[in-house]
Amino acid sequence: MPWPERMTSVRMRRVAVVVPRAALRDVLVRIAEAGCVELDRVEEGAPGPAALRLRRLQGRGGPETAGRAALAAAAPDLDRLEDRRETSLLAGEAELEERAEGAVRQGEVSALAGWCPAGEVPRVAERLAAAGGALLPLPAPRGTDPPTLLRTAGEVSFTPLVTTYGTPSYADLDPSWPAGLAYVAMFGIMFGDVGHGALLVLGALALRFGRPRRLAPLHRLWPFLAGAGLAAMLVGAAYGEFFGPTGVLPVLWLAPLESPARLLAAAVVFGAGLLALAHAAGAVNRVREGGWAAGLYAASGVAGLLFYLGLALAAAGLVLHAPSAAMGGAAFASAGLALVALGLFRNTAGGGAGLAETGVRLFDVVVRTGTNTLSFARLAAFGLTHAALADLVWRGTTGLAAHGPAWWAGAALLFAVGTALSFGLEALVAGVQALRLEFYEIFSRLFETEGRPFRPWHVPPAEPADAFLRR
Repeated sequence: MPWPERMTSVRMRRVAVVVPRAALRDVLVRIAEAGCVELDRVEEGAPGPAALRLRRLQGRGGPETAGRAALAAAAPDLDRLEDRRETSLLAGEAELEERAEGAVRQGEVSALAGWCPAGEVPRVAERLAAAGGALLPLPAPRGTDPPTLLRTAGEVSFTPLVTTYGTPSYADLDPSWPAGLAYVAMFGIMFGDVGHGALLVLGALALRFGRPRRLAPLHRLWPFLAGAGLAAMLVGAAYGEFFGPTGVLPVLWLAPLESPARLLAAAVVFGAGLLALAHAAGAVNRVREGGWAAGLYAASGVAGLLFYLGLALAAAGLVLHAPSAAMGGAAFASAGLALVALGLFRNTAGGGAGLAETGVRLFDVVVRTGTNTLSFARLAAFGLTHAALADLVWRGTTGLAAHGPAWWAGAALLFAVGTALSFGLEALVAGVQALRLEFYEIFSRLFETEGRPFRPWHVPPAEPADAFLRR
């Protein structure tokens, strides 16, 4: 799949299900089994026969049905299901009744509307045709955004990082992979150590293969753990850190405790690059959401991108003693800020009050731009903290070992305990801080409107029911 397509959510189609009334149940069973159609829901009305029986069972202390619904191929005898306390089948029938209630009936024909991934339409249409139904593509209703389904290619997916923050609008770019790579890179900068990173990779492999079993619910996090471990190993090699400054590895770039200023500057420059990319993606999103008229003036749109790139160019010109670059950057930044001000003023009531409101909000845009950039200095700060803790453990270990063989056991114990404590503490801090930067500094520029997640109706088929359960 080409990368431009990977950066968008799954294309959705508005569809209608048209079926003879006599075949409605069979078609709904096939839709539930396919699990890739979201049917429009109607306001909840009176419970159907299956729902009433399910409530009676639950009122008498019947088993819970969450996640256990199932549908029989043929319509079952509801009374016998209740007598046998078959709550899974009753739950499935209750869901089917609810969907059937939303059907529009005209004579002997029933119709339902919903959403389906465009790539799945032919397959679902073929399944429904075998039962006498038809799946017909429809134009999307004006003013209604389709539900959002982010792409998940195989087991390696960073979509949980995005969905934890919220659901992007259908028109927005899907930042899962860039955001995932940015997250592991930031983690690596704060947790740079080849030995510690290797432990994370081993932990990721254990999660990947379901060990230990009690951590199986965390299985989907193994790509984050593996990526963070690999990033920590790469950055640790640049720092020359292997379970601290043990001297096992040479310093390829800088030693954090010896060059804190360089590390701080590098962290801020790295963060500025991420923010520039976030501004660019945000500009694309604003244009895709509301067209150029809306995207041009937004602080998170084209105007904000022009302002930020101009500031970056002006700052680079000042640092590198290039007056022409500094002046050009200032001009770009001024033009971007003017567009932002115009966009802010257009959203006010006008007049003096509108000017005052615009001034306050414009000041907030400028201040947040600076503070958001400087916020990435925490990458260096926590990288230094990690290096300092590892250095403290190593110095204590070598100090004890220098007293002679009688102290070697104590030195080994100190190294093991100290490494475990610093590893656990710093892994937690780096993970939280990388997530904080991702959400507050990057995602806040990407997303302005909340999308609606795609929730297809899926009920698995039941095991072949005994004859007495059928009508």
